[in-house]
Amino acid sequence: MSDKPLAAALVWLRRDLRVRDNTALHHALRSAQRVWCTFVFDRTLLDALPRVDRRVEFIRDTLVTLDRDLDRAARQAGGAGTRLLVGHGEPARQIVSLAQRLAVQAVYASHDDDPYALQRDAQVRGALAAHGIALHTSKDHVVFERDEVLSAARTPYSVFTPYKTAWLRQVDASALAERSVVELAAALAPPPDGIALGVPTLQAIGFEPSNLHALRLPSGESGAQHMWDEFVERIDDYARARDYPAVKGPSYLGVHLRFGTLSVRQAARDAWQRTQGGSTGAQTWLSELIWREFFHQILHHHPHVVGHAFRPEFDALRWDHGKLADAHFAAWCGGRTGYPLVDAAMHQLNQTGYMHNRLRMVCASFLCKHLGIDWRRGEAYFAEKLNDFELASNNGGWQWAASTGCDAQPYFRIFNPVTQSERFDPRGVFIRRYVPALAQLPDALIHAPWRARPLDLAGAHVTLGRDYPMPVVEHAAARAATLARYGAVKVRGVPSAR
Repeated sequence: MSDKPLAAALVWLRRDLRVRDNTALHHALRSAQRVWCTFVFDRTLLDALPRVDRRVEFIRDTLVTLDRDLDRAARQAGGAGTRLLVGHGEPARQIVSLAQRLAVQAVYASHDDDPYALQRDAQVRGALAAHGIALHTSKDHVVFERDEVLSAARTPYSVFTPYKTAWLRQVDASALAERSVVELAAALAPPPDGIALGVPTLQAIGFEPSNLHALRLPSGESGAQHMWDEFVERIDDYARARDYPAVKGPSYLGVHLRFGTLSVRQAARDAWQRTQGGSTGAQTWLSELIWREFFHQILHHHPHVVGHAFRPEFDALRWDHGKLADAHFAAWCGGRTGYPLVDAAMHQLNQTGYMHNRLRMVCASFLCKHLGIDWRRGEAYFAEKLNDFELASNNGGWQWAASTGCDAQPYFRIFNPVTQSERFDPRGVFIRRYVPALAQLPDALIHAPWRARPLDLAGAHVTLGRDYPMPVVEHAAARAATLARYGAVKVRGVPSAR
């Protein structure tokens, strides 16, 4: 006779596509005698995407390995094996129908604080309740969420440094402990007869293959673990190497944190432990992870940031519109601004779905403070292209760059793309990779080819305006226009450091 309170439960996987250290799966296995796992390709989200999307392909590949990983875990624990049940459609209909067919008493899932997800989950909760089925959700995507890191006055932080201090003061081994699954996996059950919802092909859900496989981006839990193990070997050098796009400095784990193929607790735990041992690189990387959590709690406490400036007075900024602005935006999107570092970064994004973090700042600043274009247009473009797109981090990063967000850079701080290029890609290695038309220019000239002598350009087989564009704007003039644009806004003051 089992001491578990439930006969059967369903785990609804979303941003937690792994077996090990999975909070929702852990709770379900501890509570139910039989457990199944499901994933739903949400038609509402899919219909908003282009028909070739690396993220959809990444998810689909991950589900194939997740199906095998679940079955292996069940069998190794002494169970009869299991299958991942994959649906395609409206989540409320899919989850309720499957829960009824499986005769479960509860559905378990991990929190998702995106506005759409909150509405979706409320709808699913209500639909399940109408059939006497509970929906239990728990934290998994971050170490600390929502109201877990607050000031002494029990208010949310709006400045990063005190938030980070409080986060580090609060973190301990229990917060980072693994949620056991493998030891409990015998409760994972084979699907009953008549239920065989396997992983569909891309074409079956309306998509075509991308260049994901050519990029050799590992998917699934095993791919994430391989990448994490490789990064840990060089994490001590992260603080020095992270700013140089031609150097293997970043972790490249954003997509795995986004879809939960890597446990954030494992990543934070390993980095935290190395920090205790004196690793400056691990300390710097952990700080970046805390920035991610900072932006998640900003989204939770200030949902108006979706579509509006965190600091409302900056909604009054008069951005450029019209044909010229549209032409400038198209040039930015297509990597045709005439500023090589910006263009190389945009080509990297368009070709791979990845952009180096420093270049995200440079490109965002260029769009807002050189071209005078609304940060929301850039935010939407990144949302479409980034493999690791997360609403909270993308919104927070863009508002930081546009100086409209919490704890953002001052509006008068305007990245000079030439200076950034000379400092962080001094030999032009990154530029040459993504802007091959400039490959034969000398290092000293590749950052600003319009400054090159005609003889130098001819020697490099570059004709400006034909092989590579002239700059769409001039830096000094753009800076002056930006200072005037922001200066016209009546700023209410700096947000408090609470």
